[in-house]
Amino acid sequence: MALYRDEGVVLRSYKLGEADRIVVCFTRGRGKVRAVAKGVRRTRSKFGSRLEPGSIVDLQLYEGRNLDIITQAERVTALTNLRADLDRYGRAALLLEIVDATVEDGEANPALYKTLTGALIELERAGNPLVVPAFVAKFLVLEGVQPLVDACVRCGSSADLVAIQIHEGGVLCRDHRGGEAISEAARIALGLVFDGRVRHVLDTTPPEVAQELETLAARLVEQHTERRLRSSSVLYEQLQN
Repeated sequence: MALYRDEGVVLRSYKLGEADRIVVCFTRGRGKVRAVAKGVRRTRSKFGSRLEPGSIVDLQLYEGRNLDIITQAERVTALTNLRADLDRYGRAALLLEIVDATVEDGEANPALYKTLTGALIELERAGNPLVVPAFVAKFLVLEGVQPLVDACVRCGSSADLVAIQIHEGGVLCRDHRGGEAISEAARIALGLVFDGRVRHVLDTTPPEVAQELETLAARLVEQHTERRLRSSSVLYEQLQN
């Protein structure tokens, strides 16, 4: 078996046998990898806590026939604030689910990896809810489905734009509306993110628009993937309580 190293983000894990776990990681160099972490459910495990979802870790693995085997795991970045705050962790869980649902095993995507790790680090730093829509906007660009946000995709009108639909290709005017409703302020902010002005949007968007964009972002991903995101329901129920 070949030994290799890679940096990765833990997307999720599940039990295997009495003491092991299967860990699903999105790695910088190999894309999504499924690997066995032996003995991590025992209290004496040296790296069990380093393999929790959302962790950014430097991994050493053996290639296996069906599953690789993790032999070492060292934290690259300690995300202590993210784990201590339910809102931040809920947002991180949504990002992890998006990547897990859309990335194929063994297909490297360095740009998406950089976007994901950057979003997790920003959530750790400030917990800004706009990290979610900013991530989703970049994700859609990388997927090749960046929606048009400055004119109706059916008639070309730039007035009275009130909805957005990924499968239509972008925003829709009142006469052709469908998909998800979008306010003028949210539409402008989304356009700024697509133009690369993420920091400006993070720093200047008012809370009510941020909340709208956060909800809208999850719906746009669901439109694109044609599947419900469990983490989005959990997060927004949590934020409303």
